[in-house]
This record gives sequence, C-alpha cells and structure tokens, in this order.
Amino acid sequence: TMIRLLVRQAKKNPGLIPLFFFIGLGMGGASLYLLRLAIFHPHVSWNRKNNPEPWNKLSPSYQYKFMAVTTDYKNLKKDGPEF
Repeated sequence: TMIRLLVRQAKKNPGLIPLFFFIGLGMGGASLYLLRLAIFHPHVSWNRKNNPEPWNKLSPSYQYKFMAVTTDYKNLKKDGPEF
C-alpha cells in the first residue's frame, strides 16, 4: 500500500523523512483550518430550517476573521438596517 511504499522510501533515503513530516504537518494544518471554517464561519449554514440567514444575527463587533491586522472590531457600529 501507500504507507508501506513511504516507509520503504524513507529507509532507503533518510533525507526524505523531514519532507514527509512537513508535508503531513501542512496537510493536517490545512484540514484543521477548513474544519474551523466549516464549523465557526458565519456564512456557513448547516441548519437552513431554524437559522436560514445566520449572518444577520451577528453583532457588528463579532470578529469572524481568524486574525484582524488593522480592524478593531470592538469599536464598530452597525451601518445597515435591521432584518
């Protein structure tokens, strides 16, 4: 299988071990980030019957981005109408 092939190649060429490690680390990090987006992002609606538009219930001070460099979400005011 694929795992056996990777182990065999790592035994032949030990210089490939860091490559396998960092590729696995990158794939794991990307998977965790996609999982975080699917669960916690306000634009993703898993329950359309009870909450069809979840983004309308967020306050203007809710920080939905992973990292905000220049925006201070605590001081934002709502610009649009109430829905």
